[in-house]
Amino acid sequence: MSLGQHLLELRKRLFLAAGGIAVGAVIGWFLSDFVWNALRVPVIQIVKAQHRNAVINYPDITSAFDLKLQIAFYIGLVISSPMWLYQIFAFFMPALSRTEKQYTFGFFFSAVPLFLAGCAAGWYVLPHVVELMTSFAPPDDAAFINAKDYFQFVLKLVLAVGIAFVLPVFLVLLNFAGVISATSIIGSWRWAILVIVLFTAIATPAADVVSMFLLAIPMVVLYFAAWGIAWLHDRRAERRARAFEAELAL
Repeated sequence: MSLGQHLLELRKRLFLAAGGIAVGAVIGWFLSDFVWNALRVPVIQIVKAQHRNAVINYPDITSAFDLKLQIAFYIGLVISSPMWLYQIFAFFMPALSRTEKQYTFGFFFSAVPLFLAGCAAGWYVLPHVVELMTSFAPPDDAAFINAKDYFQFVLKLVLAVGIAFVLPVFLVLLNFAGVISATSIIGSWRWAILVIVLFTAIATPAADVVSMFLLAIPMVVLYFAAWGIAWLHDRRAERRARAFEAELAL
């Protein structure tokens, strides 16, 4: 394919992905109240755990409506994740052989559960993070939490961790496409661990070291799992190349 054809293909994939997100956002509008009530649970628990007054504040007239739109959009992003993840994989498929295309579906069916698992991991540590950070305020003071800021905090923790869990799948995809080798993946393991630790440190509060490691450990395991799959693929490709050279020599 020429450069223009690649750009047309990219535009097509982006359009389909955007359409899937839009449909998911419509569904998310009807689910936004349920999701927001679930997100408010850690704030409600502050009252019981710390015996202080804690409320979510809407500072502007349009704050509640704007927040509902944001929640609907991000619900749509999660719901439509199978759609836009597949479009990403489909864009890379022309660079793969027939056998490697079969593996692409394996990537797809592994990326979606990993994304949801990452979101679940962020959700799991959320109550602990909220309780820890609000505990630094004096016990006699009330916690008036801005609704938009609180949602952005939850979003950064949950959605970002979900995306981070999918990144090892893209490493394997690039390896199958011949862009990177298993040697280059394992050769950068120190930098990878540093980036993972920095990412989890940003996604979680600085004072919550436990939550940081709870997120970092599975991400490191996934990174080395991606290297293992890439190493097996490189060995098979090397054996095929040697067999082909032996046939030519005969």
